[in-house]
Amino acid sequence: MTAQSEKSANSSSSKTKKRILLLEGIHPGAKSRLETNGFHADLEPASIGGEELIKRAKGYNAIGIRSKTQLTAEIIRALPDVEVIGAFCIGTDQVHLASANEAGVPVFNAPYSNTRSVAELVLAEMVALSRRLADRTMQMHKGVWQKSAAGANEVRGKTLGIVGYGHIGSQVSVLAEAFGMQVIFYDIVKKLPMGNARGCESLGELLKRSDFVTLHVPDTDLTNKMMKAREISLMKKGSYLINASRGNVVEIPDLAAALKSKQLAGAAIDVFPKEPASNNEKFTTEIQELDNVIMTPHIGGSTEEAQEAIGQEVAESFTRYFYAGATTGSVNFPRLDVADPRDYPRLLNIHRNVPGVLSATNSIVTEFGGNIVAQHLATDSQIGYLIMDLGLPKPNDMAEVVKKITALKTSIRTRAVS
Repeated sequence: MTAQSEKSANSSSSKTKKRILLLEGIHPGAKSRLETNGFHADLEPASIGGEELIKRAKGYNAIGIRSKTQLTAEIIRALPDVEVIGAFCIGTDQVHLASANEAGVPVFNAPYSNTRSVAELVLAEMVALSRRLADRTMQMHKGVWQKSAAGANEVRGKTLGIVGYGHIGSQVSVLAEAFGMQVIFYDIVKKLPMGNARGCESLGELLKRSDFVTLHVPDTDLTNKMMKAREISLMKKGSYLINASRGNVVEIPDLAAALKSKQLAGAAIDVFPKEPASNNEKFTTEIQELDNVIMTPHIGGSTEEAQEAIGQEVAESFTRYFYAGATTGSVNFPRLDVADPRDYPRLLNIHRNVPGVLSATNSIVTEFGGNIVAQHLATDSQIGYLIMDLGLPKPNDMAEVVKKITALKTSIRTRAVS
């Protein structure tokens, strides 16, 4: 495809019904919401990858995925019709964000919709670990009746250490305090405590003081394998570790060693460094068959309530982007929060962030005798995002303005919103 034909593919009008492909069994509420808002949405039950995904997604204007589908740089470049990507989950590690930015494709996620679901799971796991419920349940399934209070404790009065005091961490804090726990937290960013929680000056301080440690951090260079043998050795003997954040945060072999040596009394792990691509793939890990270990298949946010809320949130982001050009909440794109266009047609232009773009686009509008009623511009280091509401003399002028701005060497994508 030539550069000019790519530009043509990347220019569009809102008058054409947008086609949206939803993968991985995204909650059907998202499809309903999108169709109610005037889009065509197709829902697939599973993840699709590589060449198969490129073939299946041809001609779609948006793609919605969860955590398994990998949108690589090659796939993004091979789908020039895709104008927006939705990660119907918290993380966006599965999307090559830099390539999406370069292609002028904003990526939206739902960072808060499953907050309560994850927080409730963590509280349930603390009680289950403290009462050794996983062990007792397995014994009962095998016909073993072992009624004993040995090693079973209340969580009331214990100290919970929360690593990462964001939306999920702070929600865990509130629930834990209601359980009668003492709450401390550590975050690299200064955070306002909830309730009676208290901040720690260092991760080491938190690990030494906590009876339970729960991790709620993003996947970054700073958090990669942040809980290794050294850090685990700082934890109280007989304490518990819970990870419902990212799989690479905990070094699993080191965790296994700490469990075997009884340095830790138990652990609950919901995320793993290597997870199966589908439910049909066998899963193995070093902590299988160890005492008082709860393992769950990355279901921290997998409640019906959370999945429905996520579907609604990302569907709304798609709607606001297609109908108004709003990019609030995008993780890789200049952010503009604008109301729906009312009395004037709107033009959206994504371009390389170089000098002279605004002058060139304004000159084209002037050439047609148009008036710029409103103008918004946001940039990052690579691209600029321009929104203009235009008063043009003739109804057909907008199509010509879009064509001329699309032809600028700086333009990546241009479209009109009526």
